[in-house]
Amino acid sequence: MSEKPMTAGVLAFAHIGDLHLTDAKQRNFTDFLSIVAQIETQCGASLDFVVLPGDNADNGLPSQYALAATALKMLSLPVHVIPGDHDMEQGSLTAFYAGLGSDPLPKAVTVQGTRCLFLDISGPGGGGPDFRLGSDQLAWLERELRDAKLRQQTSVVFTHTYPDDLRGEGETEAMNGLLAGYDVALVDLGHTHYNELANDGRTVFAATRSTGQIEEGPVGYSIATLDAGQVSWRFKPLDDAFPFVIITAPADHRLLREGNGLLDRSCTVRALVIGREAIRSVSCRTEDGSWIAMSQASGERVWTAELAIPTDRLVTIEVQAVDATGRPGQHAIRAATTSYSAPTRARLGSDAASIGAWPENGIFGTQLGPNRNGAASS
Repeated sequence: MSEKPMTAGVLAFAHIGDLHLTDAKQRNFTDFLSIVAQIETQCGASLDFVVLPGDNADNGLPSQYALAATALKMLSLPVHVIPGDHDMEQGSLTAFYAGLGSDPLPKAVTVQGTRCLFLDISGPGGGGPDFRLGSDQLAWLERELRDAKLRQQTSVVFTHTYPDDLRGEGETEAMNGLLAGYDVALVDLGHTHYNELANDGRTVFAATRSTGQIEEGPVGYSIATLDAGQVSWRFKPLDDAFPFVIITAPADHRLLREGNGLLDRSCTVRALVIGREAIRSVSCRTEDGSWIAMSQASGERVWTAELAIPTDRLVTIEVQAVDATGRPGQHAIRAATTSYSAPTRARLGSDAASIGAWPENGIFGTQLGPNRNGAASS
């Protein structure tokens, strides 16, 4: 018999992409400092934690981890750090753990009723992309996902790269099987150096561009949310103003998962509004409707409203927030109604299920980076 489900709120976290820190004089370190300062001063009250997805130190050196630790001291939010292949360049993760004070991996935490699982796939050492789970970690992952399912908890997995990049014998197939067999809504990852979303119909894969080796788009970080099994993701350029709005429900049709349901005549729109200034008003509409005021219940972080929905097509839903200074922030999605038929999606644990370009959300679709279409960074 399954256990009674835990109460789940809206999970919201910031992802700061691969840092590749080298020394304090480099632009990526000053960008990292600016990102951390912005998250602390503008976003902290709206988020649950910050995640660093690996390749934190470009050469895995203690001095490079010291830079990361210095910046992270500014954050009052919990920070979860996992390693990538560059963190193993010295042949072990000794400097990683000593320099960052990170918890031993793998680890699991429950946040807002969601089971968050953090993996180490950095491999046997040497700094190359020899990604491996290992039998012990694979067994741990299966136990955690099984137990989460018994508790009726949705899971989010944090790992450095796609399952398809695993090099251990049978590991890609094994991890894909676990993602398919359990309620894993999101796999959050780095490594790509560009923003990318893939959706196999069950699990959304979200990659955020590198902070340290940049070939595509502006400096920034991503905000991801999970709201009753619905995934939302949006890139926040560092120089863009606040308030920052992200619609947490319903899901955009590109991120629709099996079981999310299609909209029929009406829906509850939910949005997270991020920024340090007080919010004067929040409203929502469809592209051919009037603005409807949204409200925020006491103790809740999201704003909500009921919205009438036409059911004959994909429908644009917009949310606009205005803060006390009069500055607006806006987000729009294309939601799926009952007339929508989801495409057949590849289920390979790779970018074969990429949703393609979504420039309004910070995804250019060009895959520029040293691990795909760009030149290797020096």
